[in-house]
Amino acid sequence: MKSFTIVLVSSFCLLTACSSTENKSAPPPLALTQSTEFSPIEVETQEEIFALSEHVRTQLDSAFPKDSRSLQSTKRLLKFLLQNGDASLSYQSGATLTATQAYSNLNANCLSLSILAFSLAEYLGLDGQFQKVHIPEYWALDNGFNLLTGHINLKVRESEKQVVNRKVIYPEERSLIIDFDPNSRQEAFKTSNINKARITAMFYNNKGAAAMLKHDYDIAFSYYKAAVDIDSNYSGAWGNLGVLFRLTNDYENAETAYQYAISLDPDNNTALGNLARLYNLTDRQDLGQAILAKLDKKRQANPYYHISLGNDAYTTARYQDAIKHYKKARDLNPTLHDTDFGLARTYYQLGDLKLAKKHLTLANDKADFDHDKQRYEGKLQALRSHTAKLTHYQ
Repeated sequence: MKSFTIVLVSSFCLLTACSSTENKSAPPPLALTQSTEFSPIEVETQEEIFALSEHVRTQLDSAFPKDSRSLQSTKRLLKFLLQNGDASLSYQSGATLTATQAYSNLNANCLSLSILAFSLAEYLGLDGQFQKVHIPEYWALDNGFNLLTGHINLKVRESEKQVVNRKVIYPEERSLIIDFDPNSRQEAFKTSNINKARITAMFYNNKGAAAMLKHDYDIAFSYYKAAVDIDSNYSGAWGNLGVLFRLTNDYENAETAYQYAISLDPDNNTALGNLARLYNLTDRQDLGQAILAKLDKKRQANPYYHISLGNDAYTTARYQDAIKHYKKARDLNPTLHDTDFGLARTYYQLGDLKLAKKHLTLANDKADFDHDKQRYEGKLQALRSHTAKLTHYQ
């Protein structure tokens, strides 16, 4: 059984899954957020996160006359974004932006784009409902860290205030889903409603994780504190706060944060994995290995788990192990471009340029997003150039 290099929870579209049946009986260990080891800074308020600039509101008023706003307006929102934003709407897993920032730079993650869509819909007099999409655990590798990601979307419906005096002869569509991930749209994943406070906590959690990756621990602490202040039942933020304490060698507080995260969500596998790592660091290997064994058994049927194990093996130059895990992931789901990219770069390290090119081409063919395709195409061009040079000098 292989263990992760390190696993972080980074909120939705860099996030952890939170159970809809959280245990709210235990009081939150708020003393952890009063730590004197960090120097807190001010972070964005909820109002600032969801606010639309005057420029955006003016454009909305022009594009959507007040006397003709309805649910059908929602279908024009994406077109409006493309026409008035930067014309490159593209899901990126790492960029967490406010609504106004996302409008100016549409290369944002699904959390930020959903916040933007919510604010646009709300301005148009429509009701927005955030939804957590229950996708399988998925990890992305970033600077040597395995980041657990997740996904949300937005259900938009016409406000009851708008239809109260309207005579409806034929029933119309009651709601529409705005989803920025084509993979999610293609699958009928279960969803559950989440409120604005949880979305704000996810925003803070993402920002904290991004700062933690850069070793900006004061900033990370400030965002995690803001997350649990606005939503003390958000398991993901407590789990990330635990990681921060562990990185700063405060093992006692790290364990408290992990345990509380797990009490809120017993299925927070990332907090469980990080607790196991902490047990191993503090000479409680039996407890740590017991948790890891259960998690490993639970995740064996998840292709993303094997991709994450492959990434871990790759970063530690265990290339044959990496190939084994990537192939296992491909057997479980042959449509994932991450698997072929992992095989491509592993074969490249082993000097097998033919197989590297083959799998990089497959990764490019399977990719859904333009930014992934552009990345793979760039690597393919470099590989072709390298192969041509080798052939020329033979």
